[in-house]
Amino acid sequence: MFDVTYLLPLVVLCPLLGAVLCAAFGEVKELRRFAHWPALVFAALSCVCAVTAAVNVPDYQPRLATAPLSYITFPYQETGADRIDWFAVTTGSGSRLRVELSLTADNLSGVMLLGVTFIGFWIVVFSVGYMKGSPGFPRYFAVVSLFLASMTLLVLADNFILMFAGWEGVGLCSYLLVGYWHHKPSAADAARKAFLVTRLGDVGLILGIGMLWYMQQTFADLTDHSNALDYTVAFHYARQMADQNPAMFTAACLLIFLGCVGKSAQFPLYVWLPDAMEGPTPVSALIHAATMVTAGVYLLARCTPLVALVPGVQVTVACVGAATAFIAGFIALTQTDLKRVLAYSTVSQLGFMFLAVGSGGGGVLQTVAVTAAIFHLFTHAFFKAVLFLSAGSVMHAMHDHIDMRDFSGLRKVLPVTHLTFLCGAVALAGVPIFSGFWSKDMVLEAALRAGESPRFGPVYMVLFGVALVTALMTAFYTFRAYFRTFWGELRMPEGAHPHETWTMNVPLIVLAVGAVAVGVVAEPFTHWFSHYLGAAPILKASDGGRVAEHHLNWPLMGGSAAVALAGVGLAYYLYVVKPAAPAKLASGMGSPYYLSLNRLYMDEIYNVLFVQPLTLLAGLCKLIEAVVFDLVRLVASVPRYLGDVVLRPLQNGLVQFYALAMVMGVAAFVGYLVLFAK
Repeated sequence: MFDVTYLLPLVVLCPLLGAVLCAAFGEVKELRRFAHWPALVFAALSCVCAVTAAVNVPDYQPRLATAPLSYITFPYQETGADRIDWFAVTTGSGSRLRVELSLTADNLSGVMLLGVTFIGFWIVVFSVGYMKGSPGFPRYFAVVSLFLASMTLLVLADNFILMFAGWEGVGLCSYLLVGYWHHKPSAADAARKAFLVTRLGDVGLILGIGMLWYMQQTFADLTDHSNALDYTVAFHYARQMADQNPAMFTAACLLIFLGCVGKSAQFPLYVWLPDAMEGPTPVSALIHAATMVTAGVYLLARCTPLVALVPGVQVTVACVGAATAFIAGFIALTQTDLKRVLAYSTVSQLGFMFLAVGSGGGGVLQTVAVTAAIFHLFTHAFFKAVLFLSAGSVMHAMHDHIDMRDFSGLRKVLPVTHLTFLCGAVALAGVPIFSGFWSKDMVLEAALRAGESPRFGPVYMVLFGVALVTALMTAFYTFRAYFRTFWGELRMPEGAHPHETWTMNVPLIVLAVGAVAVGVVAEPFTHWFSHYLGAAPILKASDGGRVAEHHLNWPLMGGSAAVALAGVGLAYYLYVVKPAAPAKLASGMGSPYYLSLNRLYMDEIYNVLFVQPLTLLAGLCKLIEAVVFDLVRLVASVPRYLGDVVLRPLQNGLVQFYALAMVMGVAAFVGYLVLFAK
């Protein structure tokens, strides 16, 4: 029987090899036009390996007796076998830290791999048609492949440091892809903004990891601290760390959460994600749907054994998630750029996921909270990918125009794009039977059940109300974008060339089917998703072995459906039945309208509070440096000047000059004796 453990490194190495070959093809003129083939082939192989490994996780019996059930680990630590070390260091106190190149798959990482590799592959296929003719064709596919390799490494790593390597890898790739059109100042600025803002969160993450390692040094029974940053070791000692040093343990959890806030674009570090749409549209689909922004949600779910011990941290996670969902949804109501609407929608839906993860602080089983978050992450990956790729198809046909004021009625000339966008829209809006309806219902149910907590119940009930209002806004702004783009009279900007190609249509159709069906197939009646994810060892450990099955809450589902249909109906009335009404409504709303239109002026506020003061400080430091440097240069230049002007000419190596100097010296001495000697 084939050992599936050997598939884990292939999941990472396949796209990594694809990146190398794409770059190599780009260096050979005759092969440059085939540079996409390595990315396609190795993305497909990575997907096959990932699916095979994920399917074999639940029933896999590990050969290592000490390994947790339902884990697949590569390489195995068999008798007499050495693990593969990445690096090892010894601290001043004598503690040794060893980081291994070890990959581990369980039910949680299995779900993530399915989304990352499957959706990533179809985005690569779409990119072949979308990026055709681009001067940086090989560079694009090389970085996309590296992006997939980094994300799979992040998911499969079995220790915090190796995970952090993948974490920083996706950050680097996002910088390169968002700034792909580097000749455009807006793209270059957006890439720098994404890189710097997410680095703020990453500082918190690495500090939190360091705190966990520091706290474990005090355990007498942990004689070998070399593997203290492995997930299994950190989770095993979580209770002891929380009991012995509760303040530091809470701080470590909050710092890890800060890293998740930056990567998953939560308030207040969400400002980078809407600007990330400056990259090619397939990049937006990759970042917003399957890879980078989901890393924060994944890490929070992975660290459930840690954060579950601090209900206050979980409540904080839920509050930040609900606030982010509402703020981003409010901003999306008035945006006119189709991709920007979808970008703020991503921020808002990520807020829903954080709300779900944090609902465990209200006494809900961690299985319920994490399953709701990851299920929404899973369905969101499908419908957000198809929405962004459909927007890319519109942009491709409209000669790079994406402002909804420049076109309308496109369903007549882009029929496939229209239908696939509609599939994604009904899923995002939470219309009944479509995938987003089921996953959003699980999030709302987790928040509602957390409201029964005697300690934090009132807080969660407020968050539940915020989530309902946000769901109404989501349905409205989603179908506002749909009706403005595809309904009404046919209008197109000058230079538009409406067309659709099979390389772009096939991925759209596949992902649209997923957006429609993946929710109902995976959960409400079969409970496949709940049973699969609920078997994850970290969730079993957090809930004391209890596995909570999701049940259909019919009153909540009815209310959720009514909210979604109300939002869709309002959008239809304003943009189809009464198309002149939105302008009148906007002029009558005043400040709320302009706050939404101008994105709450958050960029301007950050500019005043942080950018300008830091720029001023940098200028002051530069001035001080210049003054100090000038003083140092003055002191250093005096002896150099004396040497250059006085001493160096005397030592020129010419014998005639030395003889003349001797004669002149003797003559001067004789003259002195004649004139002045007595």
